[in-house]
Amino acid sequence: MKIMFEVLVCVIVAVANASAQQPASLTPATEPKCPMHDAQSQMNERGEKGMGFSQSATTHHFVLKANGGVIEVGANDSADVASREEIRMHLRHVAQAFQSGDFDIPMFVHDAVPSGVPEMKRLQKEIRYTFEESSSGGRVVIYSADKDAVAAIHDFLLFQIKEHKTGDSTQVR
Repeated sequence: MKIMFEVLVCVIVAVANASAQQPASLTPATEPKCPMHDAQSQMNERGEKGMGFSQSATTHHFVLKANGGVIEVGANDSADVASREEIRMHLRHVAQAFQSGDFDIPMFVHDAVPSGVPEMKRLQKEIRYTFEESSSGGRVVIYSADKDAVAAIHDFLLFQIKEHKTGDSTQVR
């Protein structure tokens, strides 16, 4: 349903842009672009720069847990050793950066302050971040015993699910 809505918005924007144009033929440089697709492409470009690996050759997942959650990234191709190692290097860095209150990478990738980040910074001493390897890449496990910190972690992960369009569950497991 969500994808159908996004496609419908793109079609409406394209038709509106086309009808506002003069009837002259459109060249690729003047063809209207879907703003939702363009924003996703821009985020993926920033993601490749900020994370150091291909966004199309990898898959992100975000899981909400009762005591926090998980950020998981894996290479789509099991033979893609380079992506797997780049993911691991990135997620090790993320765990250390987040532990010190540094959320610059997600702010760069999303070109905004993700939901939950101000609270996660404020509650930094109440939250733990650990890196774990997986067969296709790795994960950052985020946990806390503080209910306000867990709520902030959930806000952050829900933001990621929406922005990355992962289709991951928004329910706590």
